Amino acid sequence: ARLKPGVTLAQANAQLRLAAEEYRDTYGQNSLSTQDGFGVVSLREATIGDTSFPLLVLLGAVGFVLLIACANVANLLLARASSRRREFATRAALGAGRSQIFRQLLTESLTLSLAGGALGLVLGFVGVHLLLGINPGNIPRIGVDGSGVTLDLNIVLFTVGISLLTGILFGLVPAIGASRPNLLASLNESGSHTGIGSRTGKLRSGLVIGEMALTVILVIGAALLIRTFLKLQSVDLGFATHNVMSMAMSMSGDRFQKTAPVAQVIREGTDQVLAVPGVLDVGVTNCLPMVPGFGMVFDVVGRPKGNAPFTGDAGFSSISWRYFNALKIPLLRGRRFTELDKEGTPGVVIINEAMARRYWPKGDPLKDRIQIAPGAGPAFAEGSRQVVGIVGDTHDGGPGRNAFPVMYIPLAQMPDLETALNSRVAPLWWIIRSQVDPRTLVPSITAALRNSSSGLPVAHIRTMDEIEARNTARQRFNMLLLTIFGAAGLLMAAIGVYGVMSYSVQQRTQELGIRMALGAQASNLRNMVIRQGMALVLIGVVIGIGGAFWLTRFLTSFLFGVKALDPIAFVATSLMLGAVALLSIWIPARRATRVDPMTALRLE
Repeated sequence: ARLKPGVTLAQANAQLRLAAEEYRDTYGQNSLSTQDGFGVVSLREATIGDTSFPLLVLLGAVGFVLLIACANVANLLLARASSRRREFATRAALGAGRSQIFRQLLTESLTLSLAGGALGLVLGFVGVHLLLGINPGNIPRIGVDGSGVTLDLNIVLFTVGISLLTGILFGLVPAIGASRPNLLASLNESGSHTGIGSRTGKLRSGLVIGEMALTVILVIGAALLIRTFLKLQSVDLGFATHNVMSMAMSMSGDRFQKTAPVAQVIREGTDQVLAVPGVLDVGVTNCLPMVPGFGMVFDVVGRPKGNAPFTGDAGFSSISWRYFNALKIPLLRGRRFTELDKEGTPGVVIINEAMARRYWPKGDPLKDRIQIAPGAGPAFAEGSRQVVGIVGDTHDGGPGRNAFPVMYIPLAQMPDLETALNSRVAPLWWIIRSQVDPRTLVPSITAALRNSSSGLPVAHIRTMDEIEARNTARQRFNMLLLTIFGAAGLLMAAIGVYGVMSYSVQQRTQELGIRMALGAQASNLRNMVIRQGMALVLIGVVIGIGGAFWLTRFLTSFLFGVKALDPIAFVATSLMLGAVALLSIWIPARRATRVDPMTALRLE
């Protein structure tokens, strides 16, 4: 609907609340429960749903990776500027002005950043297509085929803008310093050794600490999502998914306006599919597990309802007598449906454990009868049904959600008007469990179903493993992206630490040579370099853990079976980063032990 000019959502909802009261007055208080009502939301909110926040979190992770990359660029430019101090001093001594040196360094910085931006666009084009290949298919405005996402002009302009900003911002500090050289000090330095100011050294150390802190946050986030995905994968869905296939059959048309012909197709189809070699069991339902289905209110016959219009509500599924066997849903008490539960026999219903637990916390549901959809209209008018069994719970909402109450009735006992309604709005789902990969049996099964139904086709052929994977696709997608970002940040942080320590060893060649000439052992020098490098790393890790304590709370909605402050994720991340950083420091530390004292001193 379109709101009138000047009408807000709040005003529209206020009017609809009044409309709900008028509805109850007109059609009876039981026509709309007190928990239900009428309301509006913006089309944007209805379209995007819960996708906006996860994408903002992923955008934040991208920002962290960008900051880590910028810190590496800044370290590179600072190192280059420091190593070229004699060059700039010589240029200044030969008459180069301060602005000329400044422009030279800024031009080099912009050339570097723009070249990186151009390469990033190429990699981005490839990366987008790779990501769309694993698109979960349930992100709004992105089609299953990846349509809706391209590298458009906005992305190109953003890339150019961020490249210019990075080049100017991180080229500015070394350019300012290099444009004001101390000619005497710089020219007196040897060609192999250029000093490094304490301010520059502290800045570079600070950049490394910042890289490590950001990397810790990224990797902890990735670890939390990885643990969440593993938890989801370990959830027992309550039914079999391996070697189980589903296919839809439309029962629309005048032929299927009553229950008897539908039940006949199910009986004959079940017999013919069971005759296919390799098929173990066959079930039929109007609501496929892990796919949005129907819900119904109900009354327990003889139980006082209090102030509520109904005893309760639950999921509702009509099934064939072999459904529970086909999906290996366990029977906990009572009995399953049989082929004798059909039209003309006493009405029966089976409930799941969650329903028994909620509505019969102390009683025995097998002693009660329930009335399904009382007062819902002629399509649902029928007598009460005896509860004959309790089956195990199934996670129809996905592995990340608790099982909700569900009641099952035999397809062959549905009222004719309800069958006619179902035939118009939803297909029947055939569920086939086999000994082998069910996709290899598709031709034989579809032929059997066509033959038994006088030519009705089947569609939407999927395995239950595929349906389960689709239910966890969003979590898998988030986990994969954040893991990629964390790995990229970890790699860049390792390169940054290596670069700083390698440059430090190069700058201290004379000092290390003197230490060795005075009797220092190679192990002493190696340990000294490792201590200095690991000190920066540990400071960064501590800061990162502190930041993760605050930022991981934004991941709470992503998590399942894992707390935002999961100690395993925090400890494992710290140990892993420490090990990677130690390896990055070990290489320049080893190089420090190979300094030849005579060579180092002779260079002066």
